[in-house]
Amino acid sequence: MSFAIAAMATAAAAVVGAGASIYSSNKAADAQREGIAASTAAQQKAFDQQKELQEPFRQGGMTAQNRLMTLLGLTPGGDSGLTVDPNDPNFGKYSRDFSMADYQADPGYAFRLSEGMKGLQNSAAARGLLSSGSTLKGITDYSQGMASQEYGNAYNRYQTNRANQLNPLQSLMGAGMTSANTLTNAAGNLGQGLAQGAAAMGNVNASAYMNTGNALTNALNTGAGAYLNANMMNRMFPGGSNPINVGSASGYGPAYG
Repeated sequence: MSFAIAAMATAAAAVVGAGASIYSSNKAADAQREGIAASTAAQQKAFDQQKELQEPFRQGGMTAQNRLMTLLGLTPGGDSGLTVDPNDPNFGKYSRDFSMADYQADPGYAFRLSEGMKGLQNSAAARGLLSSGSTLKGITDYSQGMASQEYGNAYNRYQTNRANQLNPLQSLMGAGMTSANTLTNAAGNLGQGLAQGAAAMGNVNASAYMNTGNALTNALNTGAGAYLNANMMNRMFPGGSNPINVGSASGYGPAYG
């Protein structure tokens, strides 16, 4: 076999080897890419499902917060997604202290005062003393005493009614806040997972490019080395003579055939 043919065979083998290496590297990279894509899709699907499950609680929390802020006379600032109408009749209903107007509007006080006055008037009328000074004084004393006795009761009823309206809203708003925190954590985990997937994809691509480059470089180096060796041997042994003839029985001497 001439040196040129041997060099060509060596180069061809290097090219075939490089092609096999590039093919296997690309197949491995494709498998890794498919795995990363599947992982990304699974993470996104899990987040979307969690978002769907949490949405009713988030919406309920926002609705409760809107109502709570209305009763407390607060208006949201910025693009918060909340909607509070300052023209709502109940706007600021519980943002002020208990007042005399609240006391006088208390149904318990009004009922007891009305019933007590009716009793005094009916008693005085039965005795023919409805317009007497003693009756008028009795009515005045009764109304003043009732006012003193019922103020604390009316105040307590006001606070109880206030708590009964605000506490459920605060509880519902808390559930919405918990849902929002859950989604915030889930979004953070998703972002971290997607970032890791993107980094892994970059590493896969870089590795595939590196392997391709290395395979081509090795093939070129092998081919160039074979070419240089063939030229050197042709110069040393013109005509393609082979001082160490692997075709002979002993490894030396003339080749078989």
